[in-house]
Amino acid sequence: MSFEQTIKQVSSQIEDVLDILGQPIKPYLPALSRFLVVVTFYEDAIRMIVQWTDQRQYLEYHRNFPPVISHLFLLFNIISMSTFSSTLIAKRHINLSVSVLISVIVFQALGYGLMFDMVFFLRNLSIIGGLLLCLSESLLRSKKQSNQKSLFASLPTMASDTGRHPYFQLAGRILLVLLFLGFVFQGEWNLLRALVSLIGFAACVMVAVGFRAKWSASLLVTFLCIMNVFVNNWWAIYQSDYNRDVVKYNFFQCLSIMGGLLLLISIGPGHLSYDEKKKEY
Repeated sequence: MSFEQTIKQVSSQIEDVLDILGQPIKPYLPALSRFLVVVTFYEDAIRMIVQWTDQRQYLEYHRNFPPVISHLFLLFNIISMSTFSSTLIAKRHINLSVSVLISVIVFQALGYGLMFDMVFFLRNLSIIGGLLLCLSESLLRSKKQSNQKSLFASLPTMASDTGRHPYFQLAGRILLVLLFLGFVFQGEWNLLRALVSLIGFAACVMVAVGFRAKWSASLLVTFLCIMNVFVNNWWAIYQSDYNRDVVKYNFFQCLSIMGGLLLLISIGPGHLSYDEKKKEY
């Protein structure tokens, strides 16, 4: 047995074990995934409400926003994040919800002057990847419903944009794993960090190309979960410490990226992936 065959056999066995272990939560995984994808928007909206004065003063004194614009900017973010996060969880107006939430990410990067912060940039690209997977799941579900209606009605269906979902899945997979690059750029290097980085990088490549994407995504979820608890433990920081908000923000952003990976586990890597291409031969 060749090395490649051995890898495939081992990975298949791992996927079978993961399927068995995940069977009890499988029906709830899509809803849980969508909630985790948008949880950072909920946290951000609450933080803006609680720290309204601080947020406004920062925009006005450090970003030179006129008072009226600073108020409108905060209101737009709060209303958009809370409203369209809820509609995405409820599977309503998915296209609009994803578009608005992506625009919120862009506007915040511009408004707070974080466009050239590499870690912030990569982390938010990963969250956009999770949102694109939500859109892909919605299009895939619409396609299945359309096929069922066509089957029962014995009528031809019109072409629609539901065929684009594999491209959103591909883009979502690639963007999701960019968070790992942010992890590589941060902190000091040691032997353990190098080992974790090597394993994580391999899993990221597998997710991006769609090779054994489900179990490689499961590995990344496990890695992020452990890292999030020990690195972004905002509950252990004093309330008066300014760094608490930063760590808390990072914590919820990691949760959102984990939600995207869980959604990838739920819906699969899509047609434009190594796993699917191998099935065709």
